[in-house]
Amino acid sequence: MDGLAQWCAAGGRLSDPARGEHLLAALARSRADAFHRRPLTYTLLAGWQRLVLDLPQVPFRQGDAFAKGGRERYALTPHTRRDFEHCLRQSADRALPLASRAARAYLDVAFFHPFADGNARLAMLALAYILEREGIRLDQPGPLQTTRYADDAAGAADLATLVSVLIRSTHRRATAARADEHDPLRLT
Repeated sequence: MDGLAQWCAAGGRLSDPARGEHLLAALARSRADAFHRRPLTYTLLAGWQRLVLDLPQVPFRQGDAFAKGGRERYALTPHTRRDFEHCLRQSADRALPLASRAARAYLDVAFFHPFADGNARLAMLALAYILEREGIRLDQPGPLQTTRYADDAAGAADLATLVSVLIRSTHRRATAARADEHDPLRLT
């Protein structure tokens, strides 16, 4: 089961068919990019974001960004975009565990807030991209849809742990499903 495709088709957290179509198009592009092993860069993300938002252009934000009803502010400095690109490159460091790299990509998009809109959706696509490059598609991404705060180091570590649990659970369910398919005597 492709849980992320189902999440996208539903429009993410909202039940909106048009939004779902846009997310599915971005997911397909991100998976093609993962297949071709393209590095995770701002330019790659901007291409997905154009699909997510159904806009011809999505420039890097031009001012401070706000989230969670204005409770969080992401300042724009002369170095924000450069710092964001640097962090994205770190998500490719194979010396780090896969779950940590995926969580890092998610959090980098969420906390740098590179675009005026759609950053949470894009964060999910970035996480899925890192996993897709390793041949993993989560069957149940729902637990990832919780509020994250920029200054919560323990929460970031918890996200990496959650991603690891979801990877193992996906693998376990897929293995069990394959066993069921090949065992005609197994009771359902």
